[in-house]
Amino acid sequence: MSDFLKYEQDGAVVTLTMNAPEVRNALTGNAAVDEFVAAVDRINADPSVRVMILTGAGTVFSSGGNVKDMKRFTTDAVTPDQIGQWYRNGIQRLPLALQKLEVPSIAAVNGPAVGAGNDLACMCDMRIASTMASFAESFIRVGLIPGDGGAWLLPRVVGLSRAMEMSFTGDAVKAEEALAIGLVSRVVAPEALMAEANALAARIARNPGQTLRLTKRLLREGQHQRLDSLLELSAALQVIAHKTPAHAEAVNAFIDKREPKFGDV
Repeated sequence: MSDFLKYEQDGAVVTLTMNAPEVRNALTGNAAVDEFVAAVDRINADPSVRVMILTGAGTVFSSGGNVKDMKRFTTDAVTPDQIGQWYRNGIQRLPLALQKLEVPSIAAVNGPAVGAGNDLACMCDMRIASTMASFAESFIRVGLIPGDGGAWLLPRVVGLSRAMEMSFTGDAVKAEEALAIGLVSRVVAPEALMAEANALAARIARNPGQTLRLTKRLLREGQHQRLDSLLELSAALQVIAHKTPAHAEAVNAFIDKREPKFGDV
């Protein structure tokens, strides 16, 4: 669809590949954010899509922010207000977009995920890592804080104590340790990474698309709502689910003792 992101669809699964290995799939100093926002809008508008896989070309998942591009912020030519607007109108649009992605998302982390690259992996719903992957909340190493939402994202994935350790040290976490702390759900050989991601995507995509989107919405809302509020939302969304063709097919298949055929529902 454009220069940074390669957009490919196979049936109900869209694979987005960050395709700038020459800059280690950096997320700033280019059109990456605009392309992610456009890709999310495209997926949300397409009811045939049920799962999204995100990966990186080359040996690095994403190096995060382009540090060379940030040198201009250290000069008097760029004001503090301009820097703040650069974040608000730039990298901060990325977590907001992925938070609004309606379908389940899988990060297939093929190599180092550094800084905003680590946070990008955390923006996805699930993470699978190659044995060559590593994860670093490394902003502190370049005298910065997580400006892209990492302070919200990472504790929700690995817990507050481990998120603080990663943020305060900037140390990289190897794939096996990432598995142990819950940062990823599985670790596989590099050559098996995309097959594993696609197999998981297929297991998800065999379920009805509209109900997948409703389920994801409910899980996301559950991160910040009270139980009583979430139960009320659950009732409202369940009304929609009960009236879908997919639910009728599932009930009929259960009664007929056969596998349901969801097709495009």
